[in-house]
Amino acid sequence: MDRDLIEQKLESLRRALQRVSDKCPESAELLTRDFDAQDIVALNLTRAVQLSVDIGSHLIAGTDYPPPNTMGQVFEILSVAGIIGTELAERMKKSVGFRNLAVHSYEDINWAIVYSIATRHLDDFKLFAKAIDVFERPKKSL
Repeated sequence: MDRDLIEQKLESLRRALQRVSDKCPESAELLTRDFDAQDIVALNLTRAVQLSVDIGSHLIAGTDYPPPNTMGQVFEILSVAGIIGTELAERMKKSVGFRNLAVHSYEDINWAIVYSIATRHLDDFKLFAKAIDVFERPKKSL
């Protein structure tokens, strides 16, 4: 496992989450009308999902687990491996659904849902980052 790569991706994840926090308007209605905010929030949420998948995939590649067949399966394997909890894995799998919609059907995005993700679910990504950070740090011996 390349610790520097993981650290780099975790920092990019933190930066994407900060952009979402900084640029998300005060209400879903404002987000619906602010095209610049829509672009910034959607792009950075999409980045957060992709970075999480990339980090998880990199960790899995260094194990005996079979490679995932889907992006959502990355989080299932991380859960089975004990790196993240099952509830967090389920929430992260749902984020992949958002990412797929944002990438493939941008015109169909429900901005009220995006607002909800941006204001209520960023902690999922933060919990993911924390779990990865704890997992990938070498244990200090006494």
